[in-house]
Formats: sequence, C-alpha cells, structure tokens
Amino acid sequence: MATVWFLIIGLLIAVYAMLDGFDLGIGVLYPFIARNEHERSLLRASIGPVWDGNEVWLLAGGGALFAAFPPVYAMTFSGFYLAIMLVLFGLIVRAVSLEFRHQDTSWSKLWDATFFVGSLLPALLFGVAVGNIIRGVPIDAAGDYAGSFWALLNPFSLLVGVLGLTIFLSHGAAWLTLKAEGELRRRAARLRSIMHWTFMVIFVLTTVCAYFAARHNFDNVTGRLLGWIMLVVLIAGIVLVRWAIVKGKDLVAFFGSALSIIGLVGLVGAGNYPNLVNGRGSAAKKALSIHNSASGHLTLTVMLIVAIVFCPIVIGYTIFVYRKFAGKVKVEEGEY
Repeated sequence: MATVWFLIIGLLIAVYAMLDGFDLGIGVLYPFIARNEHERSLLRASIGPVWDGNEVWLLAGGGALFAAFPPVYAMTFSGFYLAIMLVLFGLIVRAVSLEFRHQDTSWSKLWDATFFVGSLLPALLFGVAVGNIIRGVPIDAAGDYAGSFWALLNPFSLLVGVLGLTIFLSHGAAWLTLKAEGELRRRAARLRSIMHWTFMVIFVLTTVCAYFAARHNFDNVTGRLLGWIMLVVLIAGIVLVRWAIVKGKDLVAFFGSALSIIGLVGLVGAGNYPNLVNGRGSAAKKALSIHNSASGHLTLTVMLIVAIVFCPIVIGYTIFVYRKFAGKVKVEEGEY
C-alpha cells in the first residue's frame, strides 16, 4: 500500500507540473513577450479560467504527502522552511496580481512585476527542491533536516532548478501558441522552439552531472524497467514536440511538452524509489523511505478509497473547464 501511495503522489506531482507549469511559464514570459497592454491582457486571459484550478493538484499532493508519509512532510516543510515560504509568497502574490490587475489600473506596473516574480520563484524553486531530494540532504538521528537554507542552493540543485524553469518556459510558450493569434503567436512559436532546444541541452548536462552528484539515483534509473519506460516517455515527448513544431501542429506540440514533463517527473520517482528524500554523506542510511515513513495500513487504505471516489470528480471538472474555454483567447472588458 505504501508503494501505491508513492505512485499516487508522484502522479499528483506530475499532473500539477503539467498543468500549472504552463501558467507559471506564462508568468515568467509575461514581461518579455507582451509588447503592449492588449497583449498583456491576452496573456492573463489565456490562463485566467484555469490557473487556480491547476493549483488544486499541488494542494492534493501536499495533503496526500501529509497523510501518507507524515515524517517526510514534517522534515521537508520544516527543513526547507524558508524555501517553501518563498514559494508560497510567490503563489500568493501571483494570485493577488491576477485578481487586482484589471481592477486597479493605477498600480498596473506593480501588479505586472508581482505576477512575474510570483511565477518565477515557484518555477525555479520547485526544481531546486527536487534537485536536493535527488542529491540527498543531511538528516540527523531524529529524521530532521540538519543543514541550512544556503546548503540547499548547491550547484547540482540549482541546475535542476534551471532545468525545471526551462521546461516550464517551453510549456508556457506552447500554451500561448494555442491561445494567441497573429504576431504574438509567431513570437510565442519562436520562443517555444528556442526554449525547447535549451531544455534538451540542459537535460543532457543535468544527466551528466547526476552521474557524479547523485550516482545512486542515476544507477536506479538505468537499472530499473520503470526508469527506462520513463526515459522513453520523455524522449517520445521531446521528439513529438520537434515534429509538431516542424509540421505547425500547436496542439500536438503542447501535448508533447506535457508528455515530457510526465517523463521527467517519472525519472525522478524511478531514481528515488523506495526513498522519498535521500540522505547525503554519513546520513545516506537515514533516508526517509516508504518503509520508515508510511502511515498505518488502515489509514492508507481509507485514503485510497477517498481518492478513488473524489479524483474522478476533480478530473471531470478539470476536463470540463478546459473544454469550455478551448480555442483562441478574445479579450473583452472585464476579463483578465
């Protein structure tokens, strides 16, 4: 049952990264790709109906982690406290900026800046957190984080953070090509291609660095069938994006980008299993795993029943919203 919840949490994280990844990417691209007020309005409108619903998957993942693996939740949320506060600050100011931007035009420059910062911080720091989980962190005998905030900003984890940022930027540009028209769409398409190439280069560099900085994870991926399956998924997504760009198929390119994100998250899971947080150095044997961190069997079973009942409802609502607001964005008075 603990393995089942390891997979469920991994799936929740993958869905969150796939959905919220593109609107975080839109926020980071916002000051660079929009040339006038109409285009800025169009970028906001492209994610307006879906951005808050996308974050539901992050809440679901955090809630599932808390209930299924309490020691992991306690260690990460206390040990990574400052980093998590920065992420929450980013998500909060991004929400405020989206809600206030079209209501209070006298402060438009401030709301534009907070929209950018509120998107950049999570897009970068999520990857930095993943990099530390892969690389391993110092853990004391009580299972608590024994390092500092600055120790989290090591070169490998920052590289993983940049990797996550580039795929979100590529994903965001892919979304914008679906929603925009004319010159804005053409700029988004060019940026989509550039950021996709950048992602591939950084992925290769990160893979090489993982061989030296996180050899245990590298060996787990290459030594497991799931690792090879996720690698095939990632490569299939990358190839699909390049093919779709050449053929001018924007929807296929977006789905290829989403597939790449699923493959990337899957590689992290395959490399870490059965650990949720790896220990580093003398703490390597103190890793928090599904064996020493899972809740009781009854708790996990009840949670699974709840998930089976409510997840289809959330999935159905998500599909309904995306179908309802499909197509090109038309900005009108009173909209985002």
